[in-house]
Amino acid sequence: MFEIAELNQALSPKSYNARLPALRASLLKAHFDLRSQKFPVVVIISGADGAGKGELVHRLNEWLDPRGVDTHAFWDSTDEERERPPYWRFWRALPARGRVGIFFGSWYTSAIIRRVLSKTKRQQFDAELDRIVEIERTLRDDGAELVKLWLHLPKAVQRRRLKALEAEGRLAPDDWKHFRLYDRFTGVSERALRHTDTEAAPWHIIEATDRRYREYTAGRILLKALGARLKSAARGAPKAPRPQAAPQGRGKAPGPSVLDNVDLSHRLTREEYAHQLEKHQASLSKLTWAAWEKRIPSVLVFEGSDAAGKGSAIRRVTEAMDPRLYRVIGVAAPTDEERAHHYLWRFWRHLPRAGMTTIFDRSWYGRVLVERVEGFASPDEWGRAYHEINEFEEELTEHGMVLSKFWLHLSLKEQLRRFRERQHVPYKRYKITDEDWRNRRKWGEYKAAVVEMVARSSTEFAPWTLVAAEDKRFARIQILKTLVDRLSAAL
Repeated sequence: MFEIAELNQALSPKSYNARLPALRASLLKAHFDLRSQKFPVVVIISGADGAGKGELVHRLNEWLDPRGVDTHAFWDSTDEERERPPYWRFWRALPARGRVGIFFGSWYTSAIIRRVLSKTKRQQFDAELDRIVEIERTLRDDGAELVKLWLHLPKAVQRRRLKALEAEGRLAPDDWKHFRLYDRFTGVSERALRHTDTEAAPWHIIEATDRRYREYTAGRILLKALGARLKSAARGAPKAPRPQAAPQGRGKAPGPSVLDNVDLSHRLTREEYAHQLEKHQASLSKLTWAAWEKRIPSVLVFEGSDAAGKGSAIRRVTEAMDPRLYRVIGVAAPTDEERAHHYLWRFWRHLPRAGMTTIFDRSWYGRVLVERVEGFASPDEWGRAYHEINEFEEELTEHGMVLSKFWLHLSLKEQLRRFRERQHVPYKRYKITDEDWRNRRKWGEYKAAVVEMVARSSTEFAPWTLVAAEDKRFARIQILKTLVDRLSAAL
């Protein structure tokens, strides 16, 4: 789809100085107009060593309003970053809607270098490129504008550049090592560019031999992208939805759902409960310390009907764990800051470090549950979320995280009993709200959403555990036993 720009492109100082004022004025105006828009702009600057990527970053910061730009240089990863999935460092750096994020280096850098150094095979490399395409499509589907710039240098020019940088004491440690693999880098990079050059996020290849041509061309590309999106936003042009796979079971005769098959008759006596609680909490305590020693992180997701006992179940889990080893994240309506980003952004931020556990009291599944039923997300938004969530969870488990997802299910009759109890017990009144009663009237809609959620997001690497929560004691023990089994298998 793309072609490498013609070599030896140049702009004379006179031509550059004549064109620059109009470009800067137009860029600045477009940047000011962006502030009121509901989409972010991500500018990826990659390319050959010595091609002036850093200089271009400085120039764009000079031409744009610095109050609306977030610049991130991705070089060596920190200990904190290495303890999380590879894309964590990029997700947390994504700009908010109405802002520009400049990525000096990106998710392409390490993938290309590992392939050049033969640390990954071609099949692995292509799989990583496929994931990058999915990430970029996910961002574009959410409205982000991606401007991807690749700065190209001929081999002879790169050699001269590196010698000059070396004389100035500005040479990076691996620059000459990479230069000796110039042909290999060129082949691998071209494969990466062709693989990830999509209609939603195309590559722009810039001949970087001449500084003025490089800067002016990059500025024009950014201006064109901003102008097109701003015009589209002004027209209110609808975004073409991504085709969605049909939910499982559509078109078949109605029958018992996965929730109908949950046996709610299970009960535990107080004596049975006390014995099993002590046993499984002791096991979980030992296993969480073993996971800490082996640097294995865990993510626990608790979802369920109102009054199903999520909070009390979480307390029985945390009672078994050292407070230094876990965090509980209570998920409510998103804040203004969170609404300014992709809905998964706020969950990426809370992923645990190696050996730690993060417990989500409600989670990213709100997109296909409450946001779907209440109309906070459009059918296109919650429809594509199944795929986005599965990709997200696969990234977590590939990193070695133990991901456990629980849906706590109870009957309408039992929910009503618990609602009334909450109304009459003083210390439980805070748990019942008008919203709970309103949600109860939509029981059928929520049930349909849950059934589809389980069908489309219970995967081999992240299956759902459907918890029989009619009896709280039985539910707590089922959850503890499941966690013990999952951690034992991981260890």
